[in-house]
Amino acid sequence: METKRLIFREWRDGDQILLNKFLQDAEVMSAYEHAFSDEEVTNWLAWNVKSYAENGFGLWALELKETGEIIGECGLILQEIDGEFFPEISYHLAQKFWHQGYATEAALAVRDWTWLETNYTELIITTRDINIASMNVAIRCGFIIKKRMVKYYRGLEMPHYLFGYKKTPHNRDASAL
Repeated sequence: METKRLIFREWRDGDQILLNKFLQDAEVMSAYEHAFSDEEVTNWLAWNVKSYAENGFGLWALELKETGEIIGECGLILQEIDGEFFPEISYHLAQKFWHQGYATEAALAVRDWTWLETNYTELIITTRDINIASMNVAIRCGFIIKKRMVKYYRGLEMPHYLFGYKKTPHNRDASAL
């Protein structure tokens, strides 16, 4: 998949050093309340590779067309909410690429890819209630707040907002691709 500025590709064995650049940055991973350890990054990479095989999607590496640099990741994952699984757009960017429209560009591409390549009719984005930038990405992509909820991670109670977006005849075109 490609957009105006980005190329999406699957993470591969050997890409851990690229993932380390942002998954081991405490500020990038503030929604998780910690930077990932080497072991957590290894598990993250394996989880994505497994998702590609089992689901046909996962989080994809985001490469700048202009330079070939990996700037983060964005893709589709299955998120469990109240015992039910929903397709979720998820994204992480290295700090130096924040506030340049890359997350929105990538999320729009994943949203439109989902309508074209899967049978899903609804997507979600979940974000910490303190992550204003991530909430703004969801809103710019046409998602609306459905509910406030609490996730539990590493013994911490983390309030989140769940944003939703339904496929309709009016929003089915692949405008971002």
